[in-house]
Amino acid sequence: MVHNAFDSLELISNCSPKIDAVASYGLKILLGCSDGSLKIYSPGSSESDRSPPSDYQSLRKESYELERTISGFSKKPILSMEVLASRQLLLSLSESIAFHRLPNLETIAVLTKAKGANVYSWDDRRGFLCFARQKRVCIFRHDGGRGFVEVKDFGVPDTVKSMSWCGENICIAIRKEYMILNATNGALSEVFPSGRIGPPLVVSLLSGELLLGKENIGVFVDQNGKLLQADRICWSEAPIAVIIQKPYAIALLPRRVEVRSLRVPYALIQTIVLQNVRHLIPSSNAVIVALENSIFGLFPVPLGAQIVQLTASGDFEEALALCKLLPPEDASLRAAKEGSIHIRFAHYLFDTGSYEEAMEHFLASQVDITYVLSLYPSIMLPKTTVVPEPEKLLDISSDAPSLSRGSSGMSDDMESSPPAQLSELDENATLKSKKMSHNTLMALIKFLQKKRSSIIEKATAEGTEEVVLDAVGDNFASHDSTRFKKSSKGRGTIPMYSGAREMAAILDTALLQALLLTGQSSAALELLKGLNYCDVKICEEILQKKNHYAALLELYKSNGMHREALKLLHELVEESKSNQSQDEHTQKFNPESIIEYLKPLCGTDPMLVLEFSMLVLESCPTQTIELFLSGNIPADLVNSYLKQYAPSMQGRYLELMLAMNENSISGNLQNEMVQIYLSEVLDWYSDLSAQQKWDEKAYSPTRKKLLSALESISGYNPEVLLKRLPADALYEERAILLGKMNQHELALSLYVHKLCVPELALAYCDRVYESIAHQPSGKSSGNIYLTLLQIYLNPRRTTKNFEKQITNLVSSQNTTILKAGSVTAVKVKGGRTTKKIASIEGAEDMRMSPSSTDSGRSDGDAEEFSEDSTIMIDQVLDLLSQRWDRINGAQALKLLPRETKLQNLLPFLEPLLRKSSEAHRNLSVIKSLRQSENLQVKDELYNQRKTVVKITSDSMCSLCNKKIGTSVFAVYPNGKTIVHFVCFRDSQSMKAVAKGSPLRKR
Repeated sequence: MVHNAFDSLELISNCSPKIDAVASYGLKILLGCSDGSLKIYSPGSSESDRSPPSDYQSLRKESYELERTISGFSKKPILSMEVLASRQLLLSLSESIAFHRLPNLETIAVLTKAKGANVYSWDDRRGFLCFARQKRVCIFRHDGGRGFVEVKDFGVPDTVKSMSWCGENICIAIRKEYMILNATNGALSEVFPSGRIGPPLVVSLLSGELLLGKENIGVFVDQNGKLLQADRICWSEAPIAVIIQKPYAIALLPRRVEVRSLRVPYALIQTIVLQNVRHLIPSSNAVIVALENSIFGLFPVPLGAQIVQLTASGDFEEALALCKLLPPEDASLRAAKEGSIHIRFAHYLFDTGSYEEAMEHFLASQVDITYVLSLYPSIMLPKTTVVPEPEKLLDISSDAPSLSRGSSGMSDDMESSPPAQLSELDENATLKSKKMSHNTLMALIKFLQKKRSSIIEKATAEGTEEVVLDAVGDNFASHDSTRFKKSSKGRGTIPMYSGAREMAAILDTALLQALLLTGQSSAALELLKGLNYCDVKICEEILQKKNHYAALLELYKSNGMHREALKLLHELVEESKSNQSQDEHTQKFNPESIIEYLKPLCGTDPMLVLEFSMLVLESCPTQTIELFLSGNIPADLVNSYLKQYAPSMQGRYLELMLAMNENSISGNLQNEMVQIYLSEVLDWYSDLSAQQKWDEKAYSPTRKKLLSALESISGYNPEVLLKRLPADALYEERAILLGKMNQHELALSLYVHKLCVPELALAYCDRVYESIAHQPSGKSSGNIYLTLLQIYLNPRRTTKNFEKQITNLVSSQNTTILKAGSVTAVKVKGGRTTKKIASIEGAEDMRMSPSSTDSGRSDGDAEEFSEDSTIMIDQVLDLLSQRWDRINGAQALKLLPRETKLQNLLPFLEPLLRKSSEAHRNLSVIKSLRQSENLQVKDELYNQRKTVVKITSDSMCSLCNKKIGTSVFAVYPNGKTIVHFVCFRDSQSMKAVAKGSPLRKR
């Protein structure tokens, strides 16, 4: 878009003779004329002498007057001039190249080798000059004084028409093409052809790159001649000369001067009509345009004025590009201008339908998000939000009725369909409106997402700072009266002083609505799953209206509103269970959803977990109990809660708890679990007894659990359980309990006489034997088998004893139950003698002891076996043959009746004797080995006692270093150290004195 980038002003007029070269030096303009004279012009007004120092080196916007003329400055017309400001030199190209000292124009050097040169290029950084004459390119170096040193001289294929330094190389134009000349070795590399119409141009850029002309096109290449970009500068005609004055490229055309931007697409900025222009020369603050007899100055319009022009004309991109060129000291002005331009550009793009680009500029303007949200009336914001009025509020309601805000807050624009009576034109308009609404919301989503990270970071830091201040007590009473902390139920209420968190709430609330309106339910769900500051009240209303239950659950969860979330989840589960519910929003919810929700809450709110787990305990018992176990909720708490609200699941929970880790369940819980099993078994027994179908060998699943629990765990109280057992049933349970009380004889009697299952009796003995064998005490573990042997040998006696004990149990309702096998002396009032009370079930004093089976009865004690008694001889023989290695053979033989045949005892005696014989043989061998070892030790002892010490005339005492001679001597245990006995005795006495009386401190 065209605007005024330069102001044109005539500085010199009616110059005679014709101007061939021009240069500027500070305030002055130097003109090389066709007659070889040099004319110096300076500002005509006297105010220039009083100008500030900063303007001393700049051209003036005023008429220049001739200061002086140097005739005969050059013998021939001057082709070109250039002021080398850093070295205070004037370079002139005429018949040769000459250097003049400024400001007095004293000639300091003339390069005679440059005679006939037509073009040159000066590298001010290194002080290198290259020029071309005929088919040669020469390079000279300024030595810093008055002389120049030749560096290189290279031949080229043809006459050079244009040249310029490009880094260490030189770009030259010859034969209608451009080439790169290596300044070190003279190697040439082709770039591309120049063109046939316009002259070749080689223009050096400030970045070190080159702009090469080809007809009316300018091509950018690097220092090696490689193309930099696909875009080109296209002039209206082939330029005669081009200079760069950032940010513009200024080209001299045959009938005008053209100014173009250096930004893609290199738009035309300004056209300055001037006829017969011969030279275009850059200056410090302007561009000098030389005609035949006059000089014009192109002075850049101030950037601020250009920015205003561009903004007013709608060329916002160019205006923003110029803002970046404002000086650093105007940083605040630059930021303000850029922000204003971005906002106006964003409104323009929003009006034209470029919503995403508009949001990019809103983002660059650093405008508050509420400013952008004011363009979206359909987005509801928290009530505390003050929405600013934008500079140009877009009237969306006329084009996008779906974005209008209703009185209820949220419209159903994205889901509503046009009425049936609308015409086809109206339908198309509605579809177009919806598409525009969708595009605007998508652009808003991207804008909010880009702003979100920084705002959320600030809000989080603000919350952390508040927590730290509260922790250290750095809160004042004045603050307490004006602020309130965030509700434990979430972030729905934000403190008024919390600017960052309030802004975060506005952003997240708007973002959630935009995502839902564009159908991005999954993205909305992800937003709520992470850290968010959504306004609970607004978002809850929207999500309920749209039936986005999964997102609503995450909203509650992220704000700590777990009770509300669980209530909603329970309602959704119940709806999904009903056959009438065909809503796809509720079909995906099941009881497992509640369990999954409760898992993270086990460590923070176990009571809430227990409360809502009762809702799914019946439908998902295993998962719910696993929830209790994996969540590390205290077992006593769970048990008491189940006992009160779900007693049917109490036993299941305790089972799994015990299966995981027996040590993790207390004795009280073990006892309670056994009591639960026993209660169920007693109810089952009562039902079968009432129907007269009871069978002692029938096992229900619960009875199996009871038996397993009684055997495997030890935390229950057997005395309490025995009181609950019936007298005429559940003998196996009674036997296990009696075994826990060490009433082994009674337990074995039950297995043998009541259950009539010898296998159980044998298994019982094995368990007792193994348990006693692992104990460190020296108690014999084989006596239990002898007890079973006695029961087999005298069944009637044990049966009578058991029946008597059962009778005592039934009749003794007021008898105190004590520990198994213990007898308690109870004092009677008045000092009466004590009496023995059976410890369990009215049992007599028949306690099992290691000596109870070893009564010392001989084979002749047949009076203890009644004539009518039936000995269970087969069971006795089976027991002896199966457990011969665990039974004391001598005691077992004493218990057997005399008429027992030895042939029947062969399975018992044969391995027993074999083992005894083997043991005897092994012990004999061990005894022989021990005797042999004893003899070896004695022999070694005798050898040690035979040590001989030989005393010679040279033997010396190790203590006094004198010869032993015939004196009494002593030998140390090593057999080598010999001392006088007197010396040895003295040394021992000195040691004793040193130990007994330590030196006193003086």
